[in-house]
Amino acid sequence: MATYIMLSTLTDEGRKTLKERPERLQEVNREIEAMGARVTQQFAVLGGYDFINILDAPDNETIARISVELGSRGTGTLTTLPAMPIDQFTQMLKSR
Repeated sequence: MATYIMLSTLTDEGRKTLKERPERLQEVNREIEAMGARVTQQFAVLGGYDFINILDAPDNETIARISVELGSRGTGTLTTLPAMPIDQFTQMLKSR
């Protein structure tokens, strides 16, 4: 499984939905699992984003499909980044 960082910002509609139904966060996490990935950590943050989500997914295609599906709902905007553990990164540098 690969690791991905998903940065999300709620739209006005998304903020309204979340205020009325905070449990919606867990519902979306279950939907992500049904699409083939898993949220391993999730943080509410202040600043340019509302949430930082750490996900495991089998490949770029799966995470791209999830990003499009969630983004098409109009409740938030997403930025999704592939992530590499530092140990793997430094090993990659040493092997070249």
